[in-house]
Amino acid sequence: MTMSYDGPIIDPHHHLWDLRLDRHPWLAAGAGRRGGLGDLAPLKRNYLPEDYRRDAARQNIVASVHVEAGWISDDCVGETCWLETLDKRDRVAERYVVHVPLASREAPALLEAQAGFSRVVGVRDVLSWSADPARRFAARGDLMEDPQWRAGLARLQAHGLVFDLMVFPNQLAQAARLVADFPNQLFVLNHCGSPIDRNADGLRRWREGLANLGRAPNVTIKISDLVAYDHDWTLDSLAEVVLHCLACFGTARAMFASDFPVAGLHASFDEVYGAFKTIASGLTADEQSALFFANAARVYRFDGRSSSTRLST
Repeated sequence: MTMSYDGPIIDPHHHLWDLRLDRHPWLAAGAGRRGGLGDLAPLKRNYLPEDYRRDAARQNIVASVHVEAGWISDDCVGETCWLETLDKRDRVAERYVVHVPLASREAPALLEAQAGFSRVVGVRDVLSWSADPARRFAARGDLMEDPQWRAGLARLQAHGLVFDLMVFPNQLAQAARLVADFPNQLFVLNHCGSPIDRNADGLRRWREGLANLGRAPNVTIKISDLVAYDHDWTLDSLAEVVLHCLACFGTARAMFASDFPVAGLHASFDEVYGAFKTIASGLTADEQSALFFANAARVYRFDGRSSSTRLST
């Protein structure tokens, strides 16, 4: 028997920005393509809580997690200060995964400052690197092995913060070594491990790398932005990725997320969550609740009130 999930949803991964602040260089008028996402022109507009509420209006989103959005690195606390000024009446951006450049000499002080905000529950320092400059997000490919970067990562546990791990498939083996070296740190793998190479060999390498990383008990996966590298997606092509993620991590260590507005380059909010609901419809009610709500509530420290408040337009 199959059933489509209709319970409360916590969206554990989306972004907001106000381009009038001139703090997002990757979205500047003259910025080129990045990360294999395609034409970024549709993203070069303000995306604020009211825009998110409009996109999410037909889904039962009851709270959300804002993930750092490429704000200029030397003012990472500035993004958190800005988030604090935004309308929270519908629990949009109720929790934050913030940026700290962990290899920086200022990382200890920046972590202390970021952890001082009660809504901060995690850190992301993007590691996705490719030899192709048009694909890479990170400036360096060796950060996971860098002693100073690792020293910064080691400080997260004292602040009770998770680490959002964003890498490409060619980095999954390196990521597996990293998480093994930090067994008491909780990691959240972003975007299914970014299966960017869609040919048979590329997907094979992604499947093998993900299976290896999934053996680490201190890693949870965000099944998010499936369309980032699958621009001509079908429900079957998305299901192939989702089901492999669940096979590697199980329903207790996975969560569905929108990655809006970035996913909006190739799908609507309703198409994203409609696909999740269809693909998950054969799971039990408890398994579906874990994927759409409970796992995000646990990992990102939401209280029980989340299920009683619905986003509105």
